[in-house]
Amino acid sequence: MQIAVMGIKRIADTILYYGLVSQGYSGTRVDPAQNRPESFLLASARWLTFGSAVTILFSIAISQTLLALALAALLVSGEKLRLPPIKLPLGLFLLGTVISLAFSGEPAAGLPQIRKFYVFLELLVVYSSLRDVVWIRRLVLCWAGIGGLIALRGFVQFAQRWKEAQELHRNFYDYYAPAERMTGFMSHWMTFSGQEMFVLLMLGAFLFFAPGALKRGGLWIACGGLMSLALLLGFTRSIWLATAVAGAYLLWFVRRWLVAAVPVAAALVFLLSPAAVKERFTSIFHPKEGVDSNEFRVVTRRVGMRMIERHPLLGLGPEGVKLHFTEYVPADIQRLPPGWYGHLHNIYLHYAAERGVPTMLMLMWLLLKILYDFYRGLRGLPAERSNRKFLLHGGIAVVLATMVAGFYELNLGDTEVLTVFLTVVACGYLALEKEVVGA
Repeated sequence: MQIAVMGIKRIADTILYYGLVSQGYSGTRVDPAQNRPESFLLASARWLTFGSAVTILFSIAISQTLLALALAALLVSGEKLRLPPIKLPLGLFLLGTVISLAFSGEPAAGLPQIRKFYVFLELLVVYSSLRDVVWIRRLVLCWAGIGGLIALRGFVQFAQRWKEAQELHRNFYDYYAPAERMTGFMSHWMTFSGQEMFVLLMLGAFLFFAPGALKRGGLWIACGGLMSLALLLGFTRSIWLATAVAGAYLLWFVRRWLVAAVPVAAALVFLLSPAAVKERFTSIFHPKEGVDSNEFRVVTRRVGMRMIERHPLLGLGPEGVKLHFTEYVPADIQRLPPGWYGHLHNIYLHYAAERGVPTMLMLMWLLLKILYDFYRGLRGLPAERSNRKFLLHGGIAVVLATMVAGFYELNLGDTEVLTVFLTVVACGYLALEKEVVGA
């Protein structure tokens, strides 16, 4: 454990040297909750939690191993384990999942979704151990630095796909858009784009609302530019829309007139973009048959509605959508369009069809409660920049982006995206607590 902690420290210090030192921040060896020197176990829990939240951007195995070590260190240290005040809707969502599984008739098939409960421990360890804003600022800046590096890797993949298309004498859009997009260190472009979006929104909130963020902030602005370009070249339209909505929210609280400039900026990006990017934009309204996903998403929506009509209370059970999809295809659909039919590509339809409408409503309650709590926390804050402000605005932006993108993808079903989401939520609730150091 000590080797792992020291390794995480070395990586974090390397990434953060420029940003934090230039802004006058340094670590602390004081337990903020008790105002006393902290034990090695508690310090280890902090570094391991920090490492778990950071490494999820490039390795789920490392992140979840560090999560287990962080939880063990917290348990042995005697530190109180804490959850944000969303225990009721979260608990009911998880309970609804278990009940749905129990009545599904195929409990073994749904066990992977029960094992995924482990991911929610990220919420617990972050909220229990990162009780100093210095740590949270470190986390956001580490995300930004790694997010920029991952974007660079994505550009290399994009160039490789371009070269492959040329060598195969294929139209680049037809080759790239369906199944050959950049993925960074992830296995799928949706995961890559979802994580980059969350990191970009948190970095934007940091630069807009955190004290001292713009002092020598060129590095972080450059990272934001790289991630923005990566999202554009990622060709994930739902991420484009979600980023635009959440970004407009942030701009509204910086300078309201900037929101009016968003359509102008989008038009300029469109005009200056390569032909393939323009084609991806226009595919929203004029999809290319066999290439764009519009047609198959119509099928998944229709199938999802049929599943919900027949199983409104408990759904088909976890993983039931994948197992029984073809049984619910409407009779007028003679051929399934190209696409992935393992889930419904919509968190609202999918969780209602899989686990029942009541369980889906618990998820909605959870998301709306987070938005309400963060917005209420912002109302009493002064006009000047503060760490509380950047964490709460960033948290709202991430939740809004999740809800918008959730109409087109099962983003919260993705472990890597869910881990970042839970970390952001925990940090936002930490900003609501007066006893958190530096908030």
